[in-house]
Amino acid sequence: MAIIAILSFPSTAQAGRDDVDGGTATDNGGTHLEARAEVRQPRISFTGNGTGGSGGLTSTQTTWTPPACYYAPMYTPEEYQAYWDELSREFYRSGWPQEDKDLLRQGLEDSYGEEGEYPNYNIDKQGEGMFWQVVRNEEHPDYEARYACEFRTFWVDFGDPPPDLPGVVDIATLAELAYERVRVPDTEIELNPDGDQTVNLATWVWLDQGAFEPVSVTASLDDYGLWATTTATPTTLTIEPGTPDARLHPASGECAVSGDGGIGEPYSQGRSGEEPPCGVTYLRATHATGSYGLTASLTWEISWEGSDGSGATLPAGVFETTHEITVREVQAIVR
Repeated sequence: MAIIAILSFPSTAQAGRDDVDGGTATDNGGTHLEARAEVRQPRISFTGNGTGGSGGLTSTQTTWTPPACYYAPMYTPEEYQAYWDELSREFYRSGWPQEDKDLLRQGLEDSYGEEGEYPNYNIDKQGEGMFWQVVRNEEHPDYEARYACEFRTFWVDFGDPPPDLPGVVDIATLAELAYERVRVPDTEIELNPDGDQTVNLATWVWLDQGAFEPVSVTASLDDYGLWATTTATPTTLTIEPGTPDARLHPASGECAVSGDGGIGEPYSQGRSGEEPPCGVTYLRATHATGSYGLTASLTWEISWEGSDGSGATLPAGVFETTHEITVREVQAIVR
């Protein structure tokens, strides 16, 4: 995400530390400068077999959403000094009044000068910690929630726990960030008969063995020894036939995932008279209505465990696909 520094320099008072740390300041009659410095990602690593699948999980029967904003490590001392050097050069070359430039210089000295809160950008502590800043989740649907975290910059030594402040990344937050990045395989079901279906003839539905096994993502603050692993485990395939003129097998339409990662059973010769362990029987043809949208929704139960031994569950996720089904009638002549 792009780090955008929005500086406010009131002409009647010296800017405070939050103003010159790149914070979003309210307009109180001062002059504003907006400068895009660089693309910067929080120093959170994501690993695991759940990072390379096809689709993300959407929440089911819940209003849960991923964190809209939070505080995470962003800059080493050298990176932060370079960031401010670049921003300062752009500002000093601009046409802003000298008074505003002086205020910026004074604010930087107050925070990062020899006697500042973080003298010389903590260069002498390179490799010992990082500057933390706010991270705004640009994918979050609630725009206002993204800006609920005010801008602030603070230093945390490696090995020290992050400060216990609202929004600061902790193990539970890492679990949610990992959940947001879980990707699962497409729910590609097998059907028999393949192609057009027939009225009153059962359609067998199954997923191949081993195709749907637990996937996990681990989110880590490596230099701080904090991590959380979020695991998604497939549990149930729910079939919705796309029409009330159908009979489900089983009647609930819920087919459990077996221990080998499969769902239902493949159809084989000689079983046409049997009721499938997972499937649907259509009772009306589609020639007058158009195709039916058969939806296969695979539910994934979500749990996590953290580096401190903590753990919990998160709302279940679902990944679904829809298949357009054409159902025909078979005419028979009885003599």
